[in-house]
Amino acid sequence: MTGSLTDLPARKGVRPRATLSNPHTQLDQQPDDDRPRRLLEERLAQLPGVVWRPSMISVPGARALTLPADDAQGPPGAFMIGTEFAHLHPAPDHSLHLVLPPDVASHVIEAGWAEQHPVARRGLITSGAVMVYAPRDEEEAELVAQIVTAAFEYATNAPA
Repeated sequence: MTGSLTDLPARKGVRPRATLSNPHTQLDQQPDDDRPRRLLEERLAQLPGVVWRPSMISVPGARALTLPADDAQGPPGAFMIGTEFAHLHPAPDHSLHLVLPPDVASHVIEAGWAEQHPVARRGLITSGAVMVYAPRDEEEAELVAQIVTAAFEYATNAPA
């Protein structure tokens, strides 16, 4: 398991409500202001080689984290489409979709930070495809950044 997630604390409170099909959307527990989102985006901007683009698979306004082809060295299951390994949903949702190694995804789900994507539950895409809930505060933004970093490591085949 990715080293940075072995000590991931449990998310406080009950899980947010989410849609059961596409578009897979978080329905409540969004942050009260945009500070957590801004902090998360600042942290993700530090991932080396990541190119931000409009998502090729998500709702309009979703921002994708993609890799140049030479850097996308992870297994095919590490990507949602092309070299897109994560995307951030626009307001008012603020959740993220990303792909983790299946064992890491299970750990993140058990800790209450994510739920499996409904298409993954149906076995049509990798079981590591998850929706990570919107960070509600700055501390949660840091923890969500760690989860996205694990997806980046999976997509780049970086050592854990």
